[in-house]
Amino acid sequence: MAETPQTNKPDFRNGFPIRDLGDGGMISGQANGEELVLARHGDELFAIGAHCTHYGGPLAEGLIVGDTVRCPWHHACFSLRNGEALRAPALDPVPCWRVERLGDKIFVREKVSPPAPKRGTEGPSSVVIVGGGAAGLAAADMLRREGYDGPLTIVSADASPPVDRPNLSKDYLAGTAQEDWIPLRPADYYRDRKIHLLLNSRVSSLDTKRRRIVLENGKALEFGALLLATGADPVRLPIEGATDSQFHYLRTFADSNAIIAKATSAKHVVVVGASFIGLEVAASLRARGILVDLVAPGSQPLERVMGAEVGLFIRKLHESHGVTFHLGETVSRVNGRAVTLTSGTAVDADFLVLGVGVRPSLALAEQAGLTIDRGILVNEYLETSVAGIFAAGDAARWPDPHTGELIRVEHWVVAERQGQVAAKNILGRREKFDAVPFFWSQHYDVRINYVGHAETWEAIEIDGSLDARDCALAYKKGGRTLATVTISRDLQSLQAEAAMETAIRPQRREVA
Repeated sequence: MAETPQTNKPDFRNGFPIRDLGDGGMISGQANGEELVLARHGDELFAIGAHCTHYGGPLAEGLIVGDTVRCPWHHACFSLRNGEALRAPALDPVPCWRVERLGDKIFVREKVSPPAPKRGTEGPSSVVIVGGGAAGLAAADMLRREGYDGPLTIVSADASPPVDRPNLSKDYLAGTAQEDWIPLRPADYYRDRKIHLLLNSRVSSLDTKRRRIVLENGKALEFGALLLATGADPVRLPIEGATDSQFHYLRTFADSNAIIAKATSAKHVVVVGASFIGLEVAASLRARGILVDLVAPGSQPLERVMGAEVGLFIRKLHESHGVTFHLGETVSRVNGRAVTLTSGTAVDADFLVLGVGVRPSLALAEQAGLTIDRGILVNEYLETSVAGIFAAGDAARWPDPHTGELIRVEHWVVAERQGQVAAKNILGRREKFDAVPFFWSQHYDVRINYVGHAETWEAIEIDGSLDARDCALAYKKGGRTLATVTISRDLQSLQAEAAMETAIRPQRREVA
């Protein structure tokens, strides 16, 4: 087995012993100076690019499921056959190479051309997407990938084209990600794919009978199919004495940039709310050397979402990085730089960041008479109560086959995947949305992965040690695992996701 001195990895052009690659196995190597992964599924052999096109995760450390491979970092899914990005958060394919078996060795040959783009897929007369976030961009991207070439418009209230929102509270806010990394797509992407992107545009009304929306500027847009990807809006707290310039919310690119601008000269910040956003903002500001006081009403951060054990771990983690917690209280008033808490404690602050949750944006759907149930109610195909109008993302509430309940979740990856499935169903594919919910949260050098959905649970089983930052927690109810949280166990997170998918397959067969 030859190795290259540059990478110290096997050169697959010279052959690799098939005995060293078991069924379901993967190994990193290279060919012609490019990193790739050799993978085996049964008697089939594949060679694909080594890194996920989302954040560059090492695919060789992921999981093979059928003829697909899943990234260990954020659960993107790629076809081993042609490299296609099948499920978000990756939107771009990975390269593929031709593989040949000669005797007891595997040889990687030339790179294979990617599949030709689909063309001329039949669909509605036009598609309008309301919302320029995760679901909206993913839907537009999938419509074009599936060959729809009709008029396609994204109407977004944001001033910026769709951006990588999870990064706004993580690396970008911490100062370790460049600004040009944040847009999900470059400007020429929209031009080349003939996606009409209307920014700074709000929809004032939706007429389901005349099949049109009207913008606040009076312009009307007719549609053959409509996707509501209106997302959610930050919960805003009235704070006595506070001026608009003293506190910030974080939802948009502009919001993150405004906080960064203030942070350049700040020494002390108060974060209100121990949500994922609040905690990630605290970690990012500490990375900039800013003192942070975090104020929240609960007894532990994230206790309602992940339980007291994880909450205590996260609190100790942040405290070890210098965050001061004020739990069981909130801000009562602000007087200049003095922030007074309900206990009477006064904290100095250059400014405040509020991360106390979000509410789904439902006003447009309510005005149009769509069925609402703590979200825009959709069926398993993500279609609303009006045919041809779909909803996806933070505002949608759908029948989850894993729990048997109607759920609404505020996860970036879920929104992207729903946008992709909604796009296919706009084209008549009739594909059920049955992906397992997944999200990740970054706190300093600790990444927490969460698969499944557990609004309540009866028991939490811990395998490993939270303090050692090496564990998996199973959230159980009625003997079933509803969700799994992992730290430093990326493969186990993928395996938990695959197990949850497998659990509903008999149900799907019966329905069929």
